[in-house]
Amino acid sequence: MSEDATRAGLAVDLQRNVLRVALNRPEVHNAMTPAMIAALTDLFCGLSQREDVRAVVLTGMGRSFCAGADLAFMRAAADFTFEQNVADGEAIFDLMQAVDNCPKPVIGRINGAAIGGGVGLVSCCDIVVASEKAHFGLSEVRLGILPAVISPFVLAKIGEANGRELFLTGERFDADHAHQIGLVQHVVPHEQLDDKVDERVQQLMQAAPGAQADAKELIQFVIKKPKNETRRYTANLIAQRRASDEGREGMTSFLEKRKPSWQEADEIR
Repeated sequence: MSEDATRAGLAVDLQRNVLRVALNRPEVHNAMTPAMIAALTDLFCGLSQREDVRAVVLTGMGRSFCAGADLAFMRAAADFTFEQNVADGEAIFDLMQAVDNCPKPVIGRINGAAIGGGVGLVSCCDIVVASEKAHFGLSEVRLGILPAVISPFVLAKIGEANGRELFLTGERFDADHAHQIGLVQHVVPHEQLDDKVDERVQQLMQAAPGAQADAKELIQFVIKKPKNETRRYTANLIAQRRASDEGREGMTSFLEKRKPSWQEADEIR
């Protein structure tokens, strides 16, 4: 995957069970090509099989996070057949869904501009830390198109009211506004970006990985169902977790006043 990822414009590095994935086309503000979209999708879809990965940090190289679709590709897409454009849209949707459904916690490290599909990626991260220098935009309507395939993920994050304004104006907005509407959780001075990301990673490392994967699945299930349909699912899920190896280890270690097996002593801060 590493050679394919490099060719597709990704930089991937695994250190201490944290997979750092960077969009690596800084000369074009990390605009996404079909090859990059395919490589990112494959990477995130494969993470369910990676026991060596506890968390993922998604970021961009250079001054930008992601400027959305590559302009050269967008020009070429004007001559695509209808079916080709449908396939391209489905590929972008599949990428967003792969990030959104990733069983590992995903932290977005937003170092600069996130535009169009870049906002889609931000919306799919579990925890988002943005530099105060970052800015955002759903500028598709200003190009005569729509944020169509990213819309389910963006609207799930920012809500209908904010979507109505930002989808229709296409205006840029800063990190503070992104925080106000729920697109990002943390805004920090640019020089503190890595420190805050590392702090969030350390907090994630204190939790049981299997429980985190189930928690992500729980969130996806509950937000899509009426409350009265979640009774059996949630009751079964807590029963399964209590009987699991992690559940037994967590409760036993708490009673014995020791660290659970998944916490490394040198990771405790």
